[in-house]
Amino acid sequence: MTNNLRRLTASLGLFCLIALGSATASRADTFTFTGTPPGGSGPISATADITQGAGGLITITLTNNTANIQDVSQAITDFKFSINGVSLTGFTGFTGSGRAINVASGGSFTEVGGTTAPDLITGAGGWSLASTGPGTFYLNALGSGQPQFAILGPPNGSNLYSNANGSIAGNGPHNPFVDQTATFSFTVTGLAPGATFTNVIMSFGTVPGSDIPGSRSVPEPASMVLLGTGLVSVAAGLRRRRKNKKEEL
Repeated sequence: MTNNLRRLTASLGLFCLIALGSATASRADTFTFTGTPPGGSGPISATADITQGAGGLITITLTNNTANIQDVSQAITDFKFSINGVSLTGFTGFTGSGRAINVASGGSFTEVGGTTAPDLITGAGGWSLASTGPGTFYLNALGSGQPQFAILGPPNGSNLYSNANGSIAGNGPHNPFVDQTATFSFTVTGLAPGATFTNVIMSFGTVPGSDIPGSRSVPEPASMVLLGTGLVSVAAGLRRRRKNKKEEL
């Protein structure tokens, strides 16, 4: 029993060290988005994963989980977030990747640029990145005209967008789209480790302001450290109680 408690305490201590190291070296948060966007024609379900790596590297993965969507108002077209307590605005090295597809009338689709097309979805006519204020960043596919590379959810079981109306299927101004997931990365100049992401908003459709706020859905690294610390305290308490019982005997 004593050896088991020792092993438990040691394991939990190692857990805390790993979690603490993760909290200071990198950060990963997942946000979920559900509901019906303002002016939208149907409900949405989406996620955003934001990771901070070494040297101020930010990686964002946007995923549309709304299966066989009907209207472009259910497609992801922009994303905003803030870095809490940060006054930085500069960034470098913006890139994006995703599987670009053309959706034809009837809901069938074909790939654009091969299986994956890195950087195809950014630049002219695609996604762009801007800093809209201190510590605030804005990923945007709307541009100045009809958006392309909006992120669709998965097709139906027959690999068709059978519900898609004319705002998606065979729509020249809106094609190509992105198949389910797009990943973007950039480096925020001077960003220290351990940033907190706040005011996370995802937008849908062709009209700016069709926003859904995000809800954080995974524990933050700091929470994991607190959990591990609490478990270590419990294990230490059990050891003390066992020791006291032996002394009484």
